[in-house]
Amino acid sequence: MTLPESEPSGSRTEVRAAAGALRGSREAGVAVFRGIPFAEPPVGALRFAAPRPVRGWSGVREAVSYGPPPPQGGHFGMDALSRDAADDNWLTVNVWSPDPGPGAGLPVMVWIQGGAYVIGMSGLPEYDGARLARDGGVVVVTFNYRVGIEGFAQIEGAPANRGLLDQVAALEWVRDNIRAFGGDPGRVTVFGESAGGGSVAALLAMERTAGLFRRAVAQSAPGTFFSPELAADIAGACAAELGLRPTVADLSGVAPHRLPAAGDAVGAKLDRWAERWGRPAHRSIPFAPVVDGDVLPVTPWQALADGAGRDVGLLVGHTREEQRLFTALGGLLGEVTEEQAATALRVFTPGPDGTRSYRDAFPAAGPDELYELVHSDWLFRMPTLRLAEAQTAAGGQAHVYELTWPAPGMGGALGACHGLDVPLVFGNLDRGQPAMLIGEAPSPEAEALSAHMRAAWTSFATHGAPGWPPYDTDQRLVQVFDSRPVVTTYPEEPSRRIWQNYEFPVLPLIGG
Repeated sequence: MTLPESEPSGSRTEVRAAAGALRGSREAGVAVFRGIPFAEPPVGALRFAAPRPVRGWSGVREAVSYGPPPPQGGHFGMDALSRDAADDNWLTVNVWSPDPGPGAGLPVMVWIQGGAYVIGMSGLPEYDGARLARDGGVVVVTFNYRVGIEGFAQIEGAPANRGLLDQVAALEWVRDNIRAFGGDPGRVTVFGESAGGGSVAALLAMERTAGLFRRAVAQSAPGTFFSPELAADIAGACAAELGLRPTVADLSGVAPHRLPAAGDAVGAKLDRWAERWGRPAHRSIPFAPVVDGDVLPVTPWQALADGAGRDVGLLVGHTREEQRLFTALGGLLGEVTEEQAATALRVFTPGPDGTRSYRDAFPAAGPDELYELVHSDWLFRMPTLRLAEAQTAAGGQAHVYELTWPAPGMGGALGACHGLDVPLVFGNLDRGQPAMLIGEAPSPEAEALSAHMRAAWTSFATHGAPGWPPYDTDQRLVQVFDSRPVVTTYPEEPSRRIWQNYEFPVLPLIGG
């Protein structure tokens, strides 16, 4: 896998940003600017620091290639892409605009990619924003942020949640620069999936994001938010892999590519710490946003319940079979034992009667279905739904969707699995790893569903209305995206009832 360069183009286009002039290219009917630095490289004296504003440049800076990704974990070969990077300018943005001029005033959609907070880079082909920008009449922005130890480890002497602070810095860049690219800084929608959806949820809870976006889309947002004690204990285990302490003094001299390897080593044996770290260890989740009381004051659910998002339009949703992809990657598809299902129910269900609640609600479910249901609910489905419920309870407005269309790729074995929404929302059905879920030749049905979802997302960004009624706790109407999309009562009612009183608290350090 290689990062794509700009496509051949017959014309170039220039804009003047706050830091200097930029020269991009015209591709597929839109102007594209890649690899624009929004902060100074977080290396050397700035290693593990909050992002610093980028210094200006003279002349015209070429903006035709993606910037280098930040250090990555080894999943899906991402470590090789970052290890071979030419420089350390990790923090860059990319812009697609159908009308790059200061007077265009187009809505802006800022994407935050996922990757379990350990991988993720904006230069992947699945995140190409050309089709979304062109068909939706919006400016699309993607960017890199620090992940893994660099971005989310609790390191003594460093601010918490550096990855989230990078996201804030990117949004501040959008506020200060997007008008030059044809965007309206007063009509910004932030949207993201998986860890990107969790990041969107976190941004809603952060005081320093006030005024940076008007609307937010959280796709399959995970419910994992760590306490400082848990995050520090995990960071200590990662540093110990290198014979070091989790401090800026010890880690700042470590070559960037060595830190993700240490994080991967801990992630591969998290089950050893299950009695100490709890649920994240059972799911091999070594990093997540930290509720530190400063950068992130409270959990997103608490923040929304307290009214933090009352003036922000919110669109949230998940896929039906969120867990199926992870079950397949773990080699357990169709192979889950009764014991494995019982363990999942014991560990992940809410309250002392959780196991009985699932078995009563799904009496015909075998071990595979029960295992998939409880993992899907705990990590993605119920946390995402709860965002909408907290928002509406506080007097705000939320729209909810569920993607139930079964992915035809890979023999159709994965159903409506985690990540299927990404190629459908961007319209990139034939490129990038998620396109494998669509199949070799996208069908007319896939194209039609993608067009429907793109229209909903861009309509929400433009008007605040994706095309179906807001969610409320009386009717619970949601948009179900399938071969024939329909608006109906929330389909996962048994799961909703099981989880209705669960608060999704900060995940603690269990053993001292």
